[in-house]
Amino acid sequence: MNNRLTQLSAQKSLLPFLTCGDPDLAATDAFVCEAVKNGANGILLGIPFSDPTAEGPLVQAANLRALRGGVTTDQVLECAAALRQKVSVPLLYMTYANVIFSYGAERFLAACAEIGMDGLIVPDLPFEEKEEFLPYCQQYGVPLISMLAPTSQQRIGKIAAAAEGFLYFTCGSNPPSIEALTESIRQIRTVTDLPCLLGYSGEDPAMFHALSAIADGVIAETALMHRMAQQDCTAAAVGECIRSIASAAAEG
Repeated sequence: MNNRLTQLSAQKSLLPFLTCGDPDLAATDAFVCEAVKNGANGILLGIPFSDPTAEGPLVQAANLRALRGGVTTDQVLECAAALRQKVSVPLLYMTYANVIFSYGAERFLAACAEIGMDGLIVPDLPFEEKEEFLPYCQQYGVPLISMLAPTSQQRIGKIAAAAEGFLYFTCGSNPPSIEALTESIRQIRTVTDLPCLLGYSGEDPAMFHALSAIADGVIAETALMHRMAQQDCTAAAVGECIRSIASAAAEG
């Protein structure tokens, strides 16, 4: 496993997601540094895309704001390279297949490796089609992170067995019962000991606490989006948000 990703199994981890370039790349740099300072154990960096169909309105709006500001994939790569010199936690890109295809898959993964990115998450890439990118990910040592959802059901074991880095089990804004999630994690544990993080598209500290208690950590999918949607969002506000979630997750 990637050396930095091993950190995720040693603690109750919190990985927030944010869209690079919203409202601008200087803000992204400041937000990431503040998030890490206040308890984030890793960061998912979104590369803006014009048609993020798998996302809710908050993330869609963040993508559009970044694109309207002229943010490009090359600029996001430069932003991550600068961040890699400032923070030691895992940094992962989360973007759409079309972004990678447009840039050139091998060229993109080579750039990720040069920067020192710790993984790649592609929400619209079905498990059965991962061979589109997996050879390049393996060639350049950038784990392709597998995603699961409550609807994965009978495929949970198959996807988990082939996973690398960690497993990202997204629960949306209304997670299934803790009992159902616990059973899903039990199934995962029968085939892999990789960390399993539960993604939550909400802000309720009690839910972050409950999810963290049964998994290796949580992914805050939209908590920062609520802050960044406000025109006066500051790094301090981002830090306060992460500090609150990190406290709840740690108690899990």
